[in-house]
Amino acid sequence: MARSVYTVTQVNGYIKNMFTQDYMLQSLFVRGEVSNCKYHSSGHIYFTLKDQNGTIACVMFAGNRSGLKFQMKEGQQVIVGGSVDVYPRDGKYQLYARQIALDGAGDLYVQFEQLKRELEECGMFAPEYKKPIPRYIKTLGVVTASTGAAVRDIIQITRRRNPYVQIILYPAIVQGEYAVESIVKGIHALEAQGVDVMIVGRGGGSIEDLWAFNEREVAQAVFDCSVPIISAVGHETDTTIIDFVSDLRAPTPSAAAELAVYEFDALQEEMAAYEQALKQAMLRNIRNYRDQLKIYDMRLKHASPQSKLRDKRTYLMRLEEQLNARMESLLKAKRHRLNLYIEQMKGLSPLARLQSGYAYLADDAGKRLSRVSDMQVGQEVTIRMQDGSATARIKDIRNS
Repeated sequence: MARSVYTVTQVNGYIKNMFTQDYMLQSLFVRGEVSNCKYHSSGHIYFTLKDQNGTIACVMFAGNRSGLKFQMKEGQQVIVGGSVDVYPRDGKYQLYARQIALDGAGDLYVQFEQLKRELEECGMFAPEYKKPIPRYIKTLGVVTASTGAAVRDIIQITRRRNPYVQIILYPAIVQGEYAVESIVKGIHALEAQGVDVMIVGRGGGSIEDLWAFNEREVAQAVFDCSVPIISAVGHETDTTIIDFVSDLRAPTPSAAAELAVYEFDALQEEMAAYEQALKQAMLRNIRNYRDQLKIYDMRLKHASPQSKLRDKRTYLMRLEEQLNARMESLLKAKRHRLNLYIEQMKGLSPLARLQSGYAYLADDAGKRLSRVSDMQVGQEVTIRMQDGSATARIKDIRNS
């Protein structure tokens, strides 16, 4: 009986495929104690997660470290979110970590990831639902605590960038039991006021302090709001659910004010530059139109009836001159040829021969006698010479 024999690579590939097809292994959270933690020079973190009865090798690649908000140490209790897969070269499976949180905040982190996944599946993070932030605004709505660094930073930066922008503050509760309801009411209130853009946020804090901005009710209010919303929760490294739902995320409240309020001085400079460019363009166009007008004027003058008549007269005069010159040339050629013919005729003329000493004989009928055979002895002939003629009688005939 034949047996199937596989290579090590084939077996490892088959096992990897089994892991890949297991949905649970592609997204799960594992609680355990950190051991053998090593920060590699490449930026990757290698560690082992263990409990009383087992261990699992883990790795967090450098690209996922942006979400890690603490330094991992031996003995820490953490919750690791990621996927389990097989590394075919070694034939070992390990946990590929995408998020790591301390166990104290781990339950909240699990809730955060679960709600984030649900809202993303509902399409609330889709870019096609993002409203553009208007460039020039008159009113800025702010939903945050009435005291604290966040509101002070927003007011200060807004006044510096554009003192003509009106700030409408809804003093919301941003932490604790009543925070969610207060934030939602603030969003609805400022939407009813018709502000141009809205900043929703607060200063930094722990994950528990920022949790109100991770609740479904707040995320839904941000998504449903007809006014563009900029989220500004915590510091740059803090991430909340409304950061994904809002139309634009700012790393800090100060940055949100920078994004929302245009700088009036810069606008004035820009307008002055536009004015100068417009003037130059107008002057350039006027010069071009004047040049075109001159060209059209010249064309019109050339196209006028008087100009055409002048051109035709000039053309006819030139033709007349050419015709006269041609006729003179032809007459001269004809005269020259006539003179040649005259000279030729002179050369053939009997008179010319007579003038050269020759004589002309004719019978009594006037017929020219050119041979002696045409004459008879005793015949009267007429001899014509240059200056007259004479009558003679043939006395003797001799043949040459």
